[in-house]
Amino acid sequence: MALLEVDRLTVRYGAIEAVRGISFSVGEGEIAALIGANGAGKTSTLLALSGMLRPAGGRAVFQGDDITDWPAEKIVRAGLVQVPEGRAILAPLTVLENLELGAWVHGRPSAHDLDKVFLMFPRLAERRRQAAGTLSGGEQQMLAIGRALMGRPKLLLLDEPSMGLAPVVVSTVFKYIQVIHSEGTSVLLVEQNARQALRLSTSASVLEHGVITRSGPSAELAADDSIAEAFLGHR
Repeated sequence: MALLEVDRLTVRYGAIEAVRGISFSVGEGEIAALIGANGAGKTSTLLALSGMLRPAGGRAVFQGDDITDWPAEKIVRAGLVQVPEGRAILAPLTVLENLELGAWVHGRPSAHDLDKVFLMFPRLAERRRQAAGTLSGGEQQMLAIGRALMGRPKLLLLDEPSMGLAPVVVSTVFKYIQVIHSEGTSVLLVEQNARQALRLSTSASVLEHGVITRSGPSAELAADDSIAEAFLGHR
């Protein structure tokens, strides 16, 4: 069953068409990946789905509701929550304060939700009173994901979670994504790290210059010579 259905989505910046009528879906309980080079339109797609950009055409249906013209706060309340590229944490605030802000959709932070985040990310528990801006890059990514989880998402949109992180930290972040998925949250993963994205996801779409050029089971795309040459660095 499709949790999210995207139909002919178009995003423009003035005269520039960044996303050109793309269609794809994310199934209930699935990790789906959207891979492509920098500038392919991946972030623009997520911003349109989360209500941060108004699409120029097409539609998005989440849990049976057409959310294309919904404001961002209504989309978050429905259970579609984005972890933005670059993390967008509030550096002067503490780790705890950043997490509490993620729970605004429920009116007030839940001790149960906080405990779940701290159990998943013990490093955040240790640094809960520390200013978020003093965390390492990996810790800030954990915080950004934890803040999103405070909103109890049904579908988590992850925009380039590996960006700027050391390889060993990237592996840790992807393990956390697997745990989140195993606990019942569906995921739409946008990544330049195609190898990791295809390894983690069950289905994937390749976005090039605003157009989806290939889609299918992730294992099949990873085994395709043309995909391997273009995105995985080998034939």
